Amino acid sequence: MDGMTTTTPRATRIVLRAARLFDGVTGALVPDPLVLIDGSRICAVDSGVRPPADAAVLDLPGATLLPGLIDTHVHLAFDASAEPVRRLGERTPDEALAAMTAAARAAARGGVTTVRDLGDRDYLALELRGRPGLPTIVAAGPPLTTPGGHCHFLGGATGRGATAVRRAVRDHVERGVDVVKVMASGGNLTPGSRPEDAQFTSAELRAAVDEAHRNGLPITAHAHGISAIAGALSAGVDGLEHVTFWTSDGISAPPELIQHIADCRVIVGATLGVRSVPGATVPPPVAARAQSIRANLRRLRSAGASIVAGSDAGLGAAKPHDAARYAYAALLDIGCSPAEAMRTLTSAAAAVCGLAHRKGRLAPGYDGDIVAVDGDPFADPAAIHRLRAVYVGGRPVLSAAPPIPNENTRSRS
Repeated sequence: MDGMTTTTPRATRIVLRAARLFDGVTGALVPDPLVLIDGSRICAVDSGVRPPADAAVLDLPGATLLPGLIDTHVHLAFDASAEPVRRLGERTPDEALAAMTAAARAAARGGVTTVRDLGDRDYLALELRGRPGLPTIVAAGPPLTTPGGHCHFLGGATGRGATAVRRAVRDHVERGVDVVKVMASGGNLTPGSRPEDAQFTSAELRAAVDEAHRNGLPITAHAHGISAIAGALSAGVDGLEHVTFWTSDGISAPPELIQHIADCRVIVGATLGVRSVPGATVPPPVAARAQSIRANLRRLRSAGASIVAGSDAGLGAAKPHDAARYAYAALLDIGCSPAEAMRTLTSAAAAVCGLAHRKGRLAPGYDGDIVAVDGDPFADPAAIHRLRAVYVGGRPVLSAAPPIPNENTRSRS
């Protein structure tokens, strides 16, 4: 794909034409679409019409235009290698920032035009926001965790007690984060940490939620085990990440807790999106529980829970930074229709990221974040991986060919 990347200077107004279009909301694909980009924004979306005479045209016969994909849970600081934690620990801040820039660029070229980074080291993801050619980044900074707790090596460990937790949230606010992430449970990534164990007391979680909301920020909780899920819900978090119902020897999801999650309208950040890589294996504890986790996601969906996809990109070779594409098939697997799965990765994810007013849709006034894939992903899910063009903020980061001048005399083929 790198060989297709273009740096050709662009006209101010660009038209993309294709066989069909998904607008991010409706269930039916629009035939014979035309999308007009003016600068960084979409200014017109139409069907079966000629392009304006002053616009350059990129014809994509047989392709489907999609809103740029949105991953609600990535880690740009982790490099998608076999040992992402060790490799991050060996990098200087400048080296880490360079690796994160490369990761973000890979995400964009892979069709992921917005990411929510839910755990970096030393607030480095905040420095990447707004850089040309990179996805829009919604950043949490280092996740709040307990001393020695899950991902403490990222720098987000707090003191114990509600006062210390409030102070830690205020520090994140002052640094300029977009969202607060709290490790309500342990995890598999950190030696000595167990996903079934809760890390914070109820009072500490309530303090974190109250302080985040007092400062106008959403807060989402990493929560595997039942006690952490229930505690985060009781504290009033806006989102729950993973929600695996992990126990020491398996998975156990009480029906009343599943219904409570749905009734609270909290956002479930399901960990979906795995690329098949020769030699890369899922950790045995995860592999042993994978079928039960998928079954519980189906139960959550049936109960009416609000589910989005967060790939956890960066955590190993099977989790590249464009892993959101691989979540599409996983969403179909838990019972979503193609339109519902694509909405989950576009307009629904935009709302969770606080960007529903300008991301996740192909509509006038929205950002020019557009992905063109070869074929019809509603009929052929694998089409989502056949990328033909990606635009971020109206600028091409991947394109088979530059737009060509338009005399407004050619007919569509």
